[in-house]
Amino acid sequence: MVISQKKNEIDAFATAEVFLEEDFSGDWESRWTASKAKDDLGTFKVSSGKYFGDEEAAKGLQTSQDAKFYASSTTFKEFSNEGKTLIVQYSVKHEQDIDCGGGYLKLGAFEPDKFEGSSEYNIMFGPDICGSTKKTHVIFNYKGKNLDKKKEVRCESDTLSHLYTLIVKPDNTYEVQIDESKVDSGSLEEGWDFLEPKEIRDPEEKKPEDWVDEEMMDDPEDKKPEGHDDIPAKISDPKATKPDDWDDESDGEWEAPQIDNPDFKGAWSAKRIKNPAYKGVWEAKLIANPKYEADDKLYSYPKFSSVGIDIWQVKSGTIFDNLLITDDEAYAKEHAAKTWKAAKDGEKAAKEKADEEKRKADEAKAAEEKAKKEAEEAAKKDEPAAEEKEEEKKEL
Repeated sequence: MVISQKKNEIDAFATAEVFLEEDFSGDWESRWTASKAKDDLGTFKVSSGKYFGDEEAAKGLQTSQDAKFYASSTTFKEFSNEGKTLIVQYSVKHEQDIDCGGGYLKLGAFEPDKFEGSSEYNIMFGPDICGSTKKTHVIFNYKGKNLDKKKEVRCESDTLSHLYTLIVKPDNTYEVQIDESKVDSGSLEEGWDFLEPKEIRDPEEKKPEDWVDEEMMDDPEDKKPEGHDDIPAKISDPKATKPDDWDDESDGEWEAPQIDNPDFKGAWSAKRIKNPAYKGVWEAKLIANPKYEADDKLYSYPKFSSVGIDIWQVKSGTIFDNLLITDDEAYAKEHAAKTWKAAKDGEKAAKEKADEEKRKADEAKAAEEKAKKEAEEAAKKDEPAAEEKEEEKKEL
């Protein structure tokens, strides 16, 4: 039994594949193609950013121009994920403190030269931030339609690097991880509108004519009080008096101004009581949906051969790094340990050190400006005394 289990583990490892592993080192521009589908696209550059522990290891693909669309992609050996797990993993660092812009990837089989927003893709995955909207996109293309998740998945929005992982399994389940912690998971069928609903309301069934769906009714015992409609909404102000200088001949007959009548009760309506005939909200009975068709391959795509970054950013500076596409969860964890996990503490320490230096510099600057202002105010106070001494000298 132990030998058999060990053999299965070895066989699984032997069949595992890494389809793409990209850290943007070396001649990365020979591997990535800037799209020619649009003019004036933003330019990517390789950068370690402002904060890092290991400058060389921290290098990634960074957006470099504000208020630009970006579109660049790379290709790899074509594969299908049918019958196997698909893992997409990469890190994103919004060191510019992003206010509006994407940080996601698109996977499919598009042509790099023609890659742009309308290009068909299989999966779109990654963070998107604009104002109060801060979510991780998980979009699947199914029968030509891009399906967004019914319930949004959160994302990170600080200025440090974060690791995003999407795992899609052949049992039609998925998992989203951020920094190796699960933030969402479940079945594809329940999370997205891939399929028609299994049941629908019977379109042939009609609400019975005698069905009562009014929960409340007027109390038939409640009667309008006598004289209710005779009470005016406005009355003459009883406290008002005719001005002493009022002249009836020239000013006309004096009338007291009108005020709201405190006794006026408005339009009468009977009090409401529960309707004893109420049967509830009517709904047609549920029946099997003839349009529903089960699909045990929602997760599967016949062709993956490219991955691209197609985003808009108001403020540039986002760094993409350590892209991985594989069918091996163990390798994905190992890759995360060697890249993002190995670098995160050094990056955080560098950021905290820079923040502390900036805080001290700001405090020193504020103290200098305060001292300067106090000196100027003191000089202004001394000016009258100095002028008086000058006058005394002149008099002498």
